[in-house]
Amino acid sequence: MSLEKILSKVEIAKEEAGRLKDEINVIAVSKVQPLARIKKVLEQGHRVFGENRVQESLEKWPKLINEYGEVELHLVGALQTNKVKEAMKLFNVIHSIDREKLILKISNESQKIGFCPELFIQVNTGNENQKAGVIIDEVDYILELAKVKNSLPIVGLMCLPPINDSPLNHFKILYEIAKKHELPRVSMGMSNDFVDAIKLGATDVSCLLYTSPSPRDS
Repeated sequence: MSLEKILSKVEIAKEEAGRLKDEINVIAVSKVQPLARIKKVLEQGHRVFGENRVQESLEKWPKLINEYGEVELHLVGALQTNKVKEAMKLFNVIHSIDREKLILKISNESQKIGFCPELFIQVNTGNENQKAGVIIDEVDYILELAKVKNSLPIVGLMCLPPINDSPLNHFKILYEIAKKHELPRVSMGMSNDFVDAIKLGATDVSCLLYTSPSPRDS
């Protein structure tokens, strides 16, 4: 979907949801995208991008930033503890904080380097076995550990709904948990369901961007 099409849909969704004054962060997911496509989106003025892998990001984004200037880079994929140091130096926002060991590693590294990216706790809203994310019953504990005991900048929650389930109920669950904990941001919704996510309270949505309309846009 083209950048123009996505931004247009975002504005329509905001109007329908009565959220015209709210700012929606559109994260252009650039994983495995051709470099020419990423450059084209940068040339259109977009500056918020998402990546799934730390190593892939390190191979391209320092050069792109040098060429096009600063961007807001989000890690939307899983973060391994052995990649924390590199991730914290490159990414402005990390969306996949999902376990105690990772929180402690980030806390330790932030003390060494003197800063920390903004962080989202990933919630396993479907309580699925063997899926990344904090199960609902453990969210309180993880937030206490991250925010209170380690003073990490937790700005919101993120979820990836089960593939074979309607995402709407999961969006509602995540929004209510964020509201309960007075967290200002909710990262949910991807290319095929970001409109519904915005209507249900999303502040950050992740979309694959194309530089020209795809067949589905017509």
